Amino acid sequence: MTDNDLVISLADVSVRYRVPHERIPTIKEYAIRWLRRRIRYQDFWALRSVSLEVHRNEVLGIIGANGAGKSTLLKVVARVLQPTSGRVRLWGRVAPLLELGAGFDPELTGRENIFLNGTILGFCRNDIAGRIDRIVEFAGLEEFIDAPLRTYSSGMYARLGFAVATDIRPEILIIDEILSVGDAAFQEKSFDRVRSFLGDGTTVLLVSHSLDQIARLCQRVAWLQHGELVTVGPPDEVIARYRA
Repeated sequence: MTDNDLVISLADVSVRYRVPHERIPTIKEYAIRWLRRRIRYQDFWALRSVSLEVHRNEVLGIIGANGAGKSTLLKVVARVLQPTSGRVRLWGRVAPLLELGAGFDPELTGRENIFLNGTILGFCRNDIAGRIDRIVEFAGLEEFIDAPLRTYSSGMYARLGFAVATDIRPEILIIDEILSVGDAAFQEKSFDRVRSFLGDGTTVLLVSHSLDQIARLCQRVAWLQHGELVTVGPPDEVIARYRA
């Protein structure tokens, strides 16, 4: 790989949360303690000095236990979260699939949410209108597309979000456990769509607790533990170390 293939670059990225030592029951009590400087915090480092490079046309899997910093890392790359220190550089358009229902309004219909979510992703209304039939068909929601989103199951949420975000090939696709939602047929269709992007230069960051899924899709795997990057390498080697 050359520097011209570089799509994501993280240099010594750290994310710190300040957690109060004790639970403060009301906003009023919090304000009083804050004015009196009587709130004590504990620093929690979700990421510590993570340096990582990801190249064009690569699928990088990210594994680790709950609380290891996987989702925090994706949010930093998606520019949803500002790092406490370090530098994040991206080359290309990002389509993040970070959590179910992000960017959706449960009171709007599925069709209306396609326009809403598409606008958030930077598509114009006419562009979305020209793609809506294909999006609905891919999501398999023809019978429900004009029903309010609050009547959808979590799987239907995921299918709609995935269909909207991936209808146009992004330069960078960020997926946080989304491929594990839905029935087996939709999961396979999602795999096929991700694979189809690879020949066109899309870079994919994939977080999943399914190690079989990671081994099946990824060229490299990054293992996070307590916010630190343990190792990056071929899936078989990293997964074997992680399991051990």
